[in-house]
Amino acid sequence: MSLNNQVLDKPIFAELPSVEANLSYLIPMAEKPVNYTYEPPPGIFRTNAIYQTHKLPIYNARSISENISLDREGFSFTGHNTNVRNFYDEDEVRRVYYPEAEQLLKEVTGATKVVIFDHTLRNASQSKPGENNIKEPALRVHNDFTAKSGYTRARLELAARGIDNIDTLLKQRFAIINIWRAIAQPIQESPLAVCDAQSIAITDLVAGDLIYRDRIGETYGVTYNSKHKWFYFPQMHRDEALFIKCFDSAEDGHARFAAHTAFEDPTSPANAPPRESIELRTIVFYPA
Repeated sequence: MSLNNQVLDKPIFAELPSVEANLSYLIPMAEKPVNYTYEPPPGIFRTNAIYQTHKLPIYNARSISENISLDREGFSFTGHNTNVRNFYDEDEVRRVYYPEAEQLLKEVTGATKVVIFDHTLRNASQSKPGENNIKEPALRVHNDFTAKSGYTRARLELAARGIDNIDTLLKQRFAIINIWRAIAQPIQESPLAVCDAQSIAITDLVAGDLIYRDRIGETYGVTYNSKHKWFYFPQMHRDEALFIKCFDSAEDGHARFAAHTAFEDPTSPANAPPRESIELRTIVFYPA
């Protein structure tokens, strides 16, 4: 039986274990959403976007993980041992984890070239905005790149690395894929939910400006649609990896944008430790 039947056929789909949780969706707005990555000038709000919560089932995808694919659902999951001892050590992450992730992505996607350009650590208890680069979990439905900024960011990162033939590279199929993993104890608090890309209508995606001190990026906020199908992998530990496709240059039916969000798990123990995770952002080039 195909995953399309397993997941999208309601009776079978409903048999998967699930939790119900509130997810924060963007409320449709007339102006373009704007969000500052830093404290904006006096008199300017950090964001003009307003969100509304919707209680939705989030299905445990562990039992169907082998049938989920980046090209169909826009996310996938695998076991993967890492040799990193301390993910808070910037040098070790770049020296050990980046090469591990590059090889893993080539194996998972069949990519001929992988460029890892960014990573984010999340730990609410250690996050100190303006003092360190550790962030809190992002509790809103979003996608990291848009149909426009996927190209813009790829060109920027390739140029920063002095890579030749950028125009040629960007004419072949490429994708921006996040690799997400726990870095300490198994995750109980603020796990990550991913939306099946097949259940997202293009009209659900709203491009918004993400303002940095030196540039303006663009991400998708997501408006509510009752057809959205949400999944998570409970109790993820450091030897498991979740892949999330945030952009795909192919427009031929491959999944392009898998929205995602952290959520407050109602089954999480009251004394659960803060979620500690890392996400790598990568550019994956497929065979020409």
